[in-house]
Amino acid sequence: MKSEVNKDAIQNEQIKEFGQTTLSSQLKQKKIHLLTIVGQIEGHMTLPQQNKTTKYEHVLPQLASIEDNEEIEGLLILLNTVGGDVEAGLAISEMIASISKPTVSLVLGGSHSIGVPLAVSADYCYIVPSATMIIHPVRMNGTVIGISQAFEYFEKMQERIIEFITRNSNVSKDRLKSLMLDTGQLAKDVGSILVGMEAVQEGLINEIGGINDSIKKLYQLIELYKKNNPSKAVENNSNTNHSIETVPNNPGMIPPIIPQEAMPNQDPNGPLIQ
Repeated sequence: MKSEVNKDAIQNEQIKEFGQTTLSSQLKQKKIHLLTIVGQIEGHMTLPQQNKTTKYEHVLPQLASIEDNEEIEGLLILLNTVGGDVEAGLAISEMIASISKPTVSLVLGGSHSIGVPLAVSADYCYIVPSATMIIHPVRMNGTVIGISQAFEYFEKMQERIIEFITRNSNVSKDRLKSLMLDTGQLAKDVGSILVGMEAVQEGLINEIGGINDSIKKLYQLIELYKKNNPSKAVENNSNTNHSIETVPNNPGMIPPIIPQEAMPNQDPNGPLIQ
């Protein structure tokens, strides 16, 4: 009884401090990791204290640990982000895309700018009907030197983003560029807003769905992964303590919240696509 009370207390503390929780079930006999990417993606400079951020120096070690931990069988990513630093976002996206275990992402609220590569980096992607995705060109804060090399640098960075998105989704390069450079949707910006089903129709997201669909799909992908990798199934079945749980994120991880603005103030630390 005491151990159950302690477990509930720890779980409540995780929810309060980090927006994390543990999903326990003896029926499915699987263990999945829940990763939340929320607020603004923080780059190489610390954002002001009032900004809600996801820190790449916390997420990258978690992803490496997930790949190395044989007890974890899949990764579920919940996204509600306004974007942020390009290189930090691409680093997280590439890490997720390179994980050998099944991954599923779910866009809640929004996944804008560099949040688009983050959303499509998973093996299978869902978006709720009311969620949005804003696609627009790269921009930079601070001093910009008015020379051709600066423009070429912007183009190279934008090509990196386009290449990643097209490699991990079903949208074509030409269509993605067209969405990025659309001048008829945003009043004070260039780009496009895709709402729910529109993101599916454009080929960025696989399907409309919620948390139930996402978890079911992850279970299916785990079973398929085991069939294709019998040795992994044997290793997992040898563990006697089977449960479905989300391993707590690094204590430095900021708890998930809904951003107050669709387009927050940009980080002064360089190239962003918010």
